[in-house]
Amino acid sequence: MFLQASKATGRILSSRSVYSGHIFQIFQQTIDTPDGLRVERDLIKHAPAVAMLALTADDRVLINREYRVAINAEAFALPAGLMDPGEDPETAAKRELHEETGFAPLDVQEMCAVRSSEGMTDEVVHLMLCHVDPDQGGQQDFDQDEFVTSQFVPLAEVIDAVKSGLIASAQSVSALSYYLAFIRKSK
Repeated sequence: MFLQASKATGRILSSRSVYSGHIFQIFQQTIDTPDGLRVERDLIKHAPAVAMLALTADDRVLINREYRVAINAEAFALPAGLMDPGEDPETAAKRELHEETGFAPLDVQEMCAVRSSEGMTDEVVHLMLCHVDPDQGGQQDFDQDEFVTSQFVPLAEVIDAVKSGLIASAQSVSALSYYLAFIRKSK
């Protein structure tokens, strides 16, 4: 069967750190691949993260607007953040949702985990489904270098924003798509 996980791994011949920051580290590696190639690759080792599809009982989605350096502009996306060392995805989701939005989830369920680009980074983002009560918001607790504006948006408008490209973050598109394909349709 083609879609069966292989246990074969590459043999890392050399790995040299060329950059180290607080979120990721870059390595230059020489690897003998399982299929017999010797390749030179750059690897971005990245802290794991969570992204939360936070829904209300009346199908509104909590959306963040935040400045993002990679596009040098504000972006719309689901609440998301890095996991602390040793933290499990559920705990991280609860903490990050509260920090960024002021809301505590009524429940948390992991939908799946996604990788943004296995060819260059080991980053994994756990996509979490949360339910929130819009009347139970509290104070946000931003990181020192962060400012986020959050608002509840009807699910249909969020779907339209994904279709139009207004919401383009991979984790936001993936979480919404997973929810619509595998969870909502079964209700």
